[in-house]
Amino acid sequence: MKSSHTSAAAFAAFDDRNLLAHGGLAPAVRLAERCGLPALVSEKVRLTGALNGAGTAPGAKVMSLVAGMLAGADSIDDMDVLRHGAMATAFGGVRASSTLGTFLRAFTWGHVRQLESAGRVFTANLASHCNLLPGSDEIVCLDIDSKVKQVYGAAKQGAEHGYTKVRGLHFQIVTASTPLAAPIVVATRLRKGSAGSARGAAPLISEAIAAVRKLGARRLMKILLGGCPAVGRAAFWSMWWWG
Repeated sequence: MKSSHTSAAAFAAFDDRNLLAHGGLAPAVRLAERCGLPALVSEKVRLTGALNGAGTAPGAKVMSLVAGMLAGADSIDDMDVLRHGAMATAFGGVRASSTLGTFLRAFTWGHVRQLESAGRVFTANLASHCNLLPGSDEIVCLDIDSKVKQVYGAAKQGAEHGYTKVRGLHFQIVTASTPLAAPIVVATRLRKGSAGSARGAAPLISEAIAAVRKLGARRLMKILLGGCPAVGRAAFWSMWWWG
């Protein structure tokens, strides 16, 4: 028997002003506030001279970006997820997607470093509120690797062709883990797409070691390297900082 009915076009919108689409954000945002993330960003990130007021209220804007990513946003347009339903009522200081885009476009290399500084202190504060890296008093594994993220559009700043032969943004990332803890990100660095894999690896690992020490690591550390031999050579020299 064959049905003669066809499925109708459907559209779903979460626009009830009394309901929260992502109620689980409340404890996560409260924890971030308790660990001082908005205050740290406001203290360390100074976008002086930014046009159209892009540099105002950096703490609120970073909190909006963090909350949006926790809710599944992976682009600026997706940040509108914070403006659905009663989200704007539950979370004060939510910024529109266009405002957040202007804010991020005002960043220079120095501003990114300021934000990284705030992130390192925040991670240490977070570790004091929860057991973020259990087992770090015995051994900590640091894993450093680089990756090129393909991008589209000729106007993307810093995007070039690198060793992957695709046009993209090239970043390094260091994660820390223990036999009892899942990996957490402790250091990142974004370079031009054409940068060599080892460029900046040594100072990045030094930063990661300092960050892990603030998390409570005091003893043996094992450094795991990506597949690139050049990264391995740079990491070897940086290990002299661990003692």
